Amino acid sequence: MKGCPLPQGKQKTMPFGKTKRKIQPKPSCLALLPMPSTAAASEPSPSPPHAVTTPDGWHPRTTERRLLHLLHHSSRARRRPLELLAFAVRHCLHSSPPSPHHHFLAALLLLSSPPPPALSLLSLLPPEPPPPLPLLNAALKSLCASSPPLAFRLLSSLRRLHAPDRLSFLPLLGPTSSLPLLSAFHGLLLRLGFLSHHAISLALLRPYRLPHVRILFDEMPQQRKCTIAYNTLITAYVKAKDIFTARHLFDEMQRFKRSRRSMVSWNAMISGCTWCGRDDMAVRYFQDMVREGKVAPDDGTLAAVLPACGRIGNAGAGRWAHEYACKKGILDISVHVANAVVDMYCKCGVVNSAREVFEGMQQRSVVSWNTMISGFSLNGQGIKGIELFRQMVRSGGEPNSVTFLGVLGCCAHAGAVDTGQLIFQTMQSEHGIEAGIEHYGCMVDLLGRSGLLEEAHALIQGMRMSPNSAIWGSLLSACRAHAGLGIAEVALKELISLEPWNSGNYMLLANLYAETQRWDEAGDVRKLMRRMSVQKAPGQSLIEEPSSSWQIHDHIVT
Repeated sequence: MKGCPLPQGKQKTMPFGKTKRKIQPKPSCLALLPMPSTAAASEPSPSPPHAVTTPDGWHPRTTERRLLHLLHHSSRARRRPLELLAFAVRHCLHSSPPSPHHHFLAALLLLSSPPPPALSLLSLLPPEPPPPLPLLNAALKSLCASSPPLAFRLLSSLRRLHAPDRLSFLPLLGPTSSLPLLSAFHGLLLRLGFLSHHAISLALLRPYRLPHVRILFDEMPQQRKCTIAYNTLITAYVKAKDIFTARHLFDEMQRFKRSRRSMVSWNAMISGCTWCGRDDMAVRYFQDMVREGKVAPDDGTLAAVLPACGRIGNAGAGRWAHEYACKKGILDISVHVANAVVDMYCKCGVVNSAREVFEGMQQRSVVSWNTMISGFSLNGQGIKGIELFRQMVRSGGEPNSVTFLGVLGCCAHAGAVDTGQLIFQTMQSEHGIEAGIEHYGCMVDLLGRSGLLEEAHALIQGMRMSPNSAIWGSLLSACRAHAGLGIAEVALKELISLEPWNSGNYMLLANLYAETQRWDEAGDVRKLMRRMSVQKAPGQSLIEEPSSSWQIHDHIVT
């Protein structure tokens, strides 16, 4: 029978030319545990009368200590918690008399990634005595990440067994987003006297929103308003797009020793300014941060300020940030910072510097390729963008939908109609990417720039989805450039039905009539604007003044 030992004196032979391969077992993290020696297993060690050893010769307490050592010092062991748990069940958890091993189970819940199911782990323990408070706190923290309702049920059971401490409530403040539940939980903490704990009062600030978080902050004594409290309140005001109150709090932090600005404070203000559309203010905060010198910018700071430099065209500040990233070695280890540098240079029009940074990148993601290809398209260097796309495909890169948006834009700027049509066709056939409405918009722009208005109109009519205002607007602009009055009137009717409030559509048609000497029709368009109460929106110019500040001014473009 299979698996039975062969009779003595007989050897199992293999066919000629074949050898029996020995399957090597996958290395286990438990191999790091020192196995007991044969002598130690055969000779009983002096122990108390009630001590129990496993068949392998290990005392349960020794097993627990070694498992704890593994959890604290081996990242490989922390990534395989179920294997550790199975080993513990076999060697020590079911020892007789029972040994609860609470330290190991709590460490398994807190340190392993991902942690084992907390409720299943607690069911391994004997019913008496009840699990101690540290183990239940660890189970609460584990359940908060996976199942908050079960965590609240476990808290109710915990209160019947023990007097909870602050570690019992801290994990539950994170997933509590419902205001009624949060208010009830807040009242429980107040009744039990836990609001005097600094960690509890800080954790209560995070789930609340304005104005409740401001009320809690103002109720705190000034000596307890630390950096974390200010950062939480600043973040709340930034999310509400109240950048001026956030600035006031940020300036107030410097007046107190306990609330000195940290890296999180600076990053919250810089990213908050960009979130509120104040890119010029974000650049000034970055310059103040460097000038102050108490906190050094990190990759998060640079990833926030570099796009702001690109949007306002401040190549000087962007170049300084680039040099700082090179000096600190951030550019070599952070791909998203390198991508931000490339994007900044492209938006500032310094394409050569962007290409140098791109070529010097040690690692490139698909975002890196997309940024450089789109940068060529943005600066009208379509041929280089098409060549870079081909280089990406040859090097084994996998383009995505954003890549095709960039390269189709390059084809439009270069007037490469045949190349653009070929890329548009191979997007689905070779790369399995279905064309979206943005890709159709790029193709309409490509055909319209080349004067192929009929082909562009036919492409719109053959779309699988309904065209939006951007596609009709692109066709209308092409009609103005190539005097396609008939198709322009069709596009305008569609645009008016989609955007009756947009004055730019009316102005395009009025200017088109004026250029073809059809003054009556141009006047009718302007009368239609007045009848529908459509106002001409002013344009905006960004002017850099000698004081190194940027001002936005309105002007009328006809």
